[in-house]
Amino acid sequence: MTDERDGVDAHVARWAAFWKDDPRFAPEIEGALVRMYDIQKWARRADAAAFAGNDDFTLEDYKTLHALMVQPDPTEATPAQLAEAAHVTRAAMTSRLDRLVAAGLVTREVDPTDRRRVLVRPTARGREAWDTHISEGMQRDQQLLAALTYDELVQLNGLLRKIVRSLES
Repeated sequence: MTDERDGVDAHVARWAAFWKDDPRFAPEIEGALVRMYDIQKWARRADAAAFAGNDDFTLEDYKTLHALMVQPDPTEATPAQLAEAAHVTRAAMTSRLDRLVAAGLVTREVDPTDRRRVLVRPTARGREAWDTHISEGMQRDQQLLAALTYDELVQLNGLLRKIVRSLES
């Protein structure tokens, strides 16, 4: 482990001075949570930058295709399922799907077994667009965590998994 400091250490030091001798303040918890937040912020910024200026295929288009492609059955989903997976309203999903249908990236069809349902499916062009952008995203993710060795990534995943499992229970 290194003794090098980062910007979060200065943040924690300011808080520690303010909360000195108060047992409610836990510097290591504050540092860990701020670092996790910052890493996610940098990842979101890198994704936004990758799609900046591209009006033909936006980050929202990608996120919608991604939600469709990682469904339990990556061949189809309802707009409601996609809205939930993408964490957007149904109205926002309708707008997103309108763009993707117009671009020829997805189809939207009435379910032949239940005419009340609409099914969204990726087209070959949609799958190709998703594949291109997911590959680029994986490269950005690898660059984001390039400071860690493989063994450190395994250790980090184990620690984060432990936290997530405790939150899920």
